[in-house]
Amino acid sequence: MRADRLVAILLLLQQRGQVTAAEVADELEVSERTARRDLDALGVAGLPVYAVRGRGGGWRLAGGGRTDLSGMSAPEVRALFALVGPNPDASPEVRAALRKLVRALPEPLRDRAEAAATSTVIDPAAWGRRPRPPAPALLDAVQAAVIDGVQIRLEYVDRQGSTSTRVVHPLGVAAKGATWYLIAGTEAGRRTFRVDRMRSVDPTGDAVDRPADFDLAGTWSEIVSAMEQQRLPIVVTGRAHRRILGPLDYLLGTRLSVAGAGDGGWVDVVIRGREPYVLAAELAGFSSDLEVLAPATVREALVSIGRELVERYGE
Repeated sequence: MRADRLVAILLLLQQRGQVTAAEVADELEVSERTARRDLDALGVAGLPVYAVRGRGGGWRLAGGGRTDLSGMSAPEVRALFALVGPNPDASPEVRAALRKLVRALPEPLRDRAEAAATSTVIDPAAWGRRPRPPAPALLDAVQAAVIDGVQIRLEYVDRQGSTSTRVVHPLGVAAKGATWYLIAGTEAGRRTFRVDRMRSVDPTGDAVDRPADFDLAGTWSEIVSAMEQQRLPIVVTGRAHRRILGPLDYLLGTRLSVAGAGDGGWVDVVIRGREPYVLAAELAGFSSDLEVLAPATVREALVSIGRELVERYGE
């Protein structure tokens, strides 16, 4: 990931004062061409990095390279390594960047950083749940295209299994649970693509047309709201006894909203779902502790489920 490389280069410059493209390439395990491009990018971005030409030249930091460019205090170093170090989802590139950051850190911070990275274990699987799948294979390529601001030729498989190829303008990447999405501009307007459905990602070299007012967080919030409307079109209104709010929340998660308090230990609830019968099946087990008031389709499905249960188990 390019962002990791740029941070590592800055810290190498801080430690050594001057580096050559060959030294950077060897340290970061990239080509000299990539190292030279990254060094140039730091200067273009306005950072105090400049090239010294001729024999004995290389890249230096203004002021002799002794400024703490990371700006990290000891607690901040511990927090960074404690967060990323034990994370099983961290990519090999991120872990490699952490190792290089350790070598570039000032001596007093190194031991604490290494200790922080091994101080915690994170098990991503909740009790009774399957572990999350690994990050999609093409996620790094997608993120690089967003960061570099270049268009990509995308081969994509939609939910019906149809494959298409198109050129898109990557604008941002978002994660929803274990699923990663690319938000991109297309000829048909702004679209969202699941990264795990991508079959190939090829940069075209052309610059992205990025709207001046584009806000990734705000755009993603709008996308999530629209997706929820499409994914969960059925809205149930009803009443639930307080004693089942815990189990309801565990079963339904964000699909449950507690709308207001009622009498006698009852509260008003709003529940979203995709199919009337499936939603009714989820709610039927709460029996008389939950009353569905609307819509009629879910009430009718509950009646049907009740009759089926009586027929199977009743005398």
